[in-house]
Amino acid sequence: MPDALAAAIAAAEAGDVPVGAVIVAADGQFLAKAGNRVERDQDPTAHAEILAIREATQKLKNQRLDGCDLWVTLEPCAMCAGAISQARIRRLYIGALDDKSGGVFHGAKVFAHKQCHHVPDIYDGLMADASADLLKQFFASRR
Repeated sequence: MPDALAAAIAAAEAGDVPVGAVIVAADGQFLAKAGNRVERDQDPTAHAEILAIREATQKLKNQRLDGCDLWVTLEPCAMCAGAISQARIRRLYIGALDDKSGGVFHGAKVFAHKQCHHVPDIYDGLMADASADLLKQFFASRR
């Protein structure tokens, strides 16, 4: 989670919402690290999770990330949760929860739908305070 938090800090410094994600293979190989780039790229799909999934699938030359783990500083939105399911991520580690836009425990609850083809093992609350504080500081500085 420290690497995901570092990616979130870098995203904030670049003017994007501070969310970071890291993907690690089953053998511990580091595959991808990304921070949000929505503002920078002017792309509504440039969430940290999506960017990390794209990088990891390119590195492995496989659309499936079987056995891979995703670490993310904020509860994924519905779009990202759908991509996590499609990529067949093994484990999802979440920092802070997102009661406004989350798609795992809040809102759409993507993994709870019977139409969801794959549900990762989910662990939340990892470095949650640090992740939440970073987001609070970022939005407070914008007001």
